Amino acid sequence: MKRTAISLFAGLSFSVCSALASAQMLSFASPPQGSVWNTMSTSIANVARSKQNLNVVVQPFSGNRAMMDAVDRGFAEFAINDVNDVIVAARGQADYTDRARRNLRVVLRISPQPVGMFVRKDSGIDSINDLAGKRVAAGWNAFPLGRPNMAALLATGGLTWSDVEQVPVPDLIRAVDNFASGRLDATFFAVGGPKVAEADASVGGVKFLPVATDEKSLEAISAIRPAYYFSVVKPAPHRAGLESPMEMVTWDNVLVAGADVSEEKVYQLVTAILENKDELVKLFPGFRELAVEEPYKVYPDLEYHPGAARYFKEKGLLEE
Repeated sequence: MKRTAISLFAGLSFSVCSALASAQMLSFASPPQGSVWNTMSTSIANVARSKQNLNVVVQPFSGNRAMMDAVDRGFAEFAINDVNDVIVAARGQADYTDRARRNLRVVLRISPQPVGMFVRKDSGIDSINDLAGKRVAAGWNAFPLGRPNMAALLATGGLTWSDVEQVPVPDLIRAVDNFASGRLDATFFAVGGPKVAEADASVGGVKFLPVATDEKSLEAISAIRPAYYFSVVKPAPHRAGLESPMEMVTWDNVLVAGADVSEEKVYQLVTAILENKDELVKLFPGFRELAVEEPYKVYPDLEYHPGAARYFKEKGLLEE
């Protein structure tokens, strides 16, 4: 009788533990709602729950440094970020000079992410050069990634911070709000971001400014961050401010995880993302650019998570 009770208790304990393990909560650190990364993270979380039964939630943080710190310290399992920022975080450079974030691991290259400086359509500002003396978003204390992005965009027009009127903003969302209220002439955002569409409707139209893409400009942006490049972006219904094909400053969006995140959970998440592109596109059109054919790419000073490497090897995307 006693042995039966012990066996029953052990069986129940195993079942409870298994249920708790399967229900383990995984979190995405993201910027606030309205940003591209928040929208992408929310879409991935939805697909991961429905396709892989992963209990994924999205936690908004103030900006990129807070996101990387959360993943590095284990307060969040995943985050989407500009690969340039992950590189400097892993190196302990730029906004991360207090210490190297050594627990960051790349999971996959998600997509190219073009960014641009945008202005009101009726502003009379038609190029980056025209921003000389204009009110431009600066500071970026809560979103330090804004500083190198703005600096790179200005550099394509031969401008530096000293050539513009710097108006302090804390982060991406507040910068666009200040733009819409008339306190800024220009700020930047990821092309296709929901917040750009909101500004477009609010001010009667916005437009992205073209950038120079010659060798001099490429050298200028590469000096600011190691993995910037240029890509041609075509108009689409979700890309407010873009009326014709335009070359834009671009980085790769990458998914990162903490080094201690379970190999199996990472493998399941990669599977959910790369094998459900159509579902992701329904949730956010920007996933049309999902790098299904090239999710693995070598970046300086970054390691891939073993769970991701396992998937890539199985699919012939990474050689042994």
